[in-house]
Amino acid sequence: MWHCRAVQPDAWIVIRSLQAFYTSNVPFPDELAPTGVRVLGYQQEWADEAHELTVRLRALVPDAVVVEHIGSTSIPGMSAKDCLDMMIVVADLDTTTAGTSLTEVGYRRRPEPWNNDEPAQGRLWPKMVFAPPEGGRAVNIHVRLAGVPTTRVALLFRDFLRASPGHARTWAHFKIAAAEAADDLAAYGAIKEPAWRLLMDLAEQWSTETGWSPDA
Repeated sequence: MWHCRAVQPDAWIVIRSLQAFYTSNVPFPDELAPTGVRVLGYQQEWADEAHELTVRLRALVPDAVVVEHIGSTSIPGMSAKDCLDMMIVVADLDTTTAGTSLTEVGYRRRPEPWNNDEPAQGRLWPKMVFAPPEGGRAVNIHVRLAGVPTTRVALLFRDFLRASPGHARTWAHFKIAAAEAADDLAAYGAIKEPAWRLLMDLAEQWSTETGWSPDA
């Protein structure tokens, strides 16, 4: 059972970003699902596709510090929407080749404010998010800075659930139920948000108890 605890500051990074995303329109018409929200059982091909995409992204962005598969599709056994989340970690958003290189091969930068700045520890941290080329495989490519709280929380979510099968199963079951109850992404996000707070609180507790760090 998940018990309420004070939510750590970094948890709000993801909460606020998700809340903003799910209560707004997706900017590209080809991404809109015809009806409802579809959460699938874990698909082994997600890991294979992410590996192939990691190799491609590393070649496209040679200045990347690291390329990571993040989000629910990166967690073995986790139910998820069929959309990969990838993260390119860079040393400097102003000088990285990520934006130019991704755009040149058809990826589309998401223009919404929350896809360009994320709040953490009393300030905004810049980022970029790219949608797939039109008609391409569903994916979000996040470009974040190395060593900042927003990058940390993305990795914490993944590593905590990879290391905690019981919590991963609970989260998967909850997501399936939320998708069944939701008419659209906005409703799905609203249902998930309170539970996400508890999940990230547990993740912060786990990181303290285990000594986890993004570089471990």
